[in-house]
Amino acid sequence: MKELVEILAKALVDHTNQVNVTQSETDKSVHLQLTVAPEDMGKVIGKQGKIANAIRTLVKAAAVKDGRRVHMDIDQ
Repeated sequence: MKELVEILAKALVDHTNQVNVTQSETDKSVHLQLTVAPEDMGKVIGKQGKIANAIRTLVKAAAVKDGRRVHMDIDQ
């Protein structure tokens, strides 16, 4: 799931070298922390958060295969 978020975020931003995803796991859940450059924040979030919600939906769909829950945060 970490790789999926990295691929999606790098496709959206201008500063791909500043995209960083950290992952912490428990038995049934995964927490992903996406960090991007401040200039790219709007591109990752999108208007009214539509792009961020789309990324979250894709990650949650991938997590269903593993029987896990996913929570994703976006930081500068």
